[in-house]
Amino acid sequence: MIQRSDARDNRLRILAVARAAFATDGLDVPIREIARRTGVGPATVYRHFPTKEALFAEAFAESMTLCSQIVEDGLADPDPWRGFSAVVERLLEMHSVDRGFSRAFTSRFPEAAAYFTSDRDRTLRSMVRLIRKAQDAGDLRPDFVLEDVILAMMANEGIRADSVPARTAATRRLAAFLLQSFRAEPSAAPLPPAARLPISAR
Repeated sequence: MIQRSDARDNRLRILAVARAAFATDGLDVPIREIARRTGVGPATVYRHFPTKEALFAEAFAESMTLCSQIVEDGLADPDPWRGFSAVVERLLEMHSVDRGFSRAFTSRFPEAAAYFTSDRDRTLRSMVRLIRKAQDAGDLRPDFVLEDVILAMMANEGIRADSVPARTAATRRLAAFLLQSFRAEPSAAPLPPAARLPISAR
């Protein structure tokens, strides 16, 4: 029983460290480094997760579920534009505080299909349905494509701020800019407050 408890604790610690490592250092962080930060040997990590793909899929399983729910909530909204806007805002805000998931979601690990890609692709198919729904309603510009959502996520990842609240504020402002440009008939609606970001002038 003690060994089982220790193994469970090790697994939870490995997952917590992996989430933080992927978020700060990207998906290229070695398993050996994750093991070092966890305080276990690489063999212990591999005993729980035979591949890095299995590790990051497990690390971001809850985030993937939330991401899917966000898109489904948008589809369920009777107002197509409101549903689409909410999805863009919530996805960007989620990714602003979980950069590791953002990178995992947009990555193409060749061995990840069995662990992560099927859930991601199902979510992307739902996003395509939401895009078409908003376009059919005449709210979303007709040349908008799914890749533009990924582009928005990648742009959002480039935000650099000194704190999570500042990054979140910057993300909300970016989302507002983007949504104005996504509308079939853009309107200059008021933007959320600007965030304080590190700026150097020469």
